[in-house]
Amino acid sequence: MAKNMREKTARIAENKDRRPRAVAKHVRISPYKVRIVLDIIRGKSYAQAVAILENTPKSASDPIKKVLMSAAANAENNLGMNKDNLFVAACYADQGPTLKRVMPRAQGRAFRILKRTSHITVVLDAKA
Repeated sequence: MAKNMREKTARIAENKDRRPRAVAKHVRISPYKVRIVLDIIRGKSYAQAVAILENTPKSASDPIKKVLMSAAANAENNLGMNKDNLFVAACYADQGPTLKRVMPRAQGRAFRILKRTSHITVVLDAKA
């Protein structure tokens, strides 16, 4: 059993994605709203994506810009890549834990409010 687990771990480590990435977890914006902005920057160069995020009037653009700049810093410091050659290879927003709140209504009733969170992931890659 242990030998099989060691071999499986070795296979996973061998195929692990070597591209620079950054993840922001528990961001208090709905993933639906975040995906709108992520669709705009997907496939763009790093400089172009930062410029788009600075001029996008969506509330999700600030945390996405922060994650993008973190991924670029990871590429530069950990992998020795140049920021000028980077582009957004993949970016996605997964749903995080949902905060459940109650809104009091008339006649003693209560309605449920779902405050959604998201996990934002940005993966960069170097231009060929």
